Amino acid sequence: MLGGDGVEALAGATAHNIVAHQTLFRLGYAAYVVEGLCDAALTGLLYLLLRPAGRELALVALLLRIVSTAAFAAAESSYYAVLPILGGADYLKAFAPAQIDALALLSLKLYNGAGVVPTLFYGVGWILLGRLVFVSGYLPKWLGGLLMFGGLSFVTGMLAIIVLPSWSSPFLLLPMIFGMLVLAIWLLVRGVDPDAWQRKAVLK
Repeated sequence: MLGGDGVEALAGATAHNIVAHQTLFRLGYAAYVVEGLCDAALTGLLYLLLRPAGRELALVALLLRIVSTAAFAAAESSYYAVLPILGGADYLKAFAPAQIDALALLSLKLYNGAGVVPTLFYGVGWILLGRLVFVSGYLPKWLGGLLMFGGLSFVTGMLAIIVLPSWSSPFLLLPMIFGMLVLAIWLLVRGVDPDAWQRKAVLK
């Protein structure tokens, strides 16, 4: 555990690094924005791809992913808020420098914490997408099983952060990352069975 001086030193070092590398910090935020836009587009494409496998379930997965993306985008405002906190505006002179540094660090920690619940929605959405892939008939069942397992592992990891932080592990996030990579490679290299997709689409 850090003592009072240790916490103050950590806040000061964090603030110094952000001010000294503002461009890099802004690029990090811009990357989050681009990632959110891409994820929203991907959500729509996955809905169109998997709608023939189950319209209602695909719609629920779509809503979960959209809610997740929107909520996570809102959480990112705490990330960007660090810049005006450290911007040196006149109204901030009411605070001591150490207090401003602490506020900046608190804002980053709020960002980290606020991202947990939205990613729970994201993980549940992946479980549903995995189920749709499994029953689709135009994508391999093993791929659907992999996505469901990855989503379940991801949700377990996020819940552990909330309920049992000492049991949380970044390794619980790896199966979903692996599943996403496999799905992307499969769609790029093999794609779907177009005849099976067309038959399902006509039935729906």
